[in-house]
Amino acid sequence: MRHPMLLIAMVMLCGMASTEAQEKYHSGQHYQEVKPAVESTVPAGSIEVVELFWYGCPHCYQFEPQIEKWLEEKPEKIAFKRVPAIFAKNWEVHARAFYAAEQLGILERSHRALFDAIHEDHRKLFTEDQLAEFYAGFGVSEDEFRKAYNSFDVDAKTRQAMALTRRYGINGVPAIVVDGRYRSSTQQTGSYEELLNVTDFLAAKSASDARD
Repeated sequence: MRHPMLLIAMVMLCGMASTEAQEKYHSGQHYQEVKPAVESTVPAGSIEVVELFWYGCPHCYQFEPQIEKWLEEKPEKIAFKRVPAIFAKNWEVHARAFYAAEQLGILERSHRALFDAIHEDHRKLFTEDQLAEFYAGFGVSEDEFRKAYNSFDVDAKTRQAMALTRRYGINGVPAIVVDGRYRSSTQQTGSYEELLNVTDFLAAKSASDARD
């Protein structure tokens, strides 16, 4: 039978290790608080994780394979969604394309393909006309794409994306926002892998906060 003092020491060491893990990432250094917080739209019990990106951004393109791998392994309680950031007029074009593809039911097939076309194939896909021709390769006509691209629903979602870009307080992409309360980027974490580690940390922190 183990000595009682030994058991007490083991418990204290475990507690110290747990505290060290909790303190690995710090507000203001590895992530920032979103103030005021943006209300999450996911069901109770889930943690919202938002990736803000731009199709024209080479860093977002490099981050995409990391995100795809993370999505395969993420906890079920995490509700992930992408929001096309809008900092300039030419970014709005790709935001509209994103939501048009979503409306047409081809987003899952076209999302990575558009990144590849721009950054690997070096295709010029920065206007409505160019994008209509691109998306026609996914089983929709150019007219169908244009109709969705200019629809009221896509316009409303694009305006919302523009508003979220401001409200989240990000200054570049790719960026991650967790539970509408915390934001982080590679500028703070130093790498894509570490950004996703911080994302997991913040998701766990948000879940813990919700239980308290």
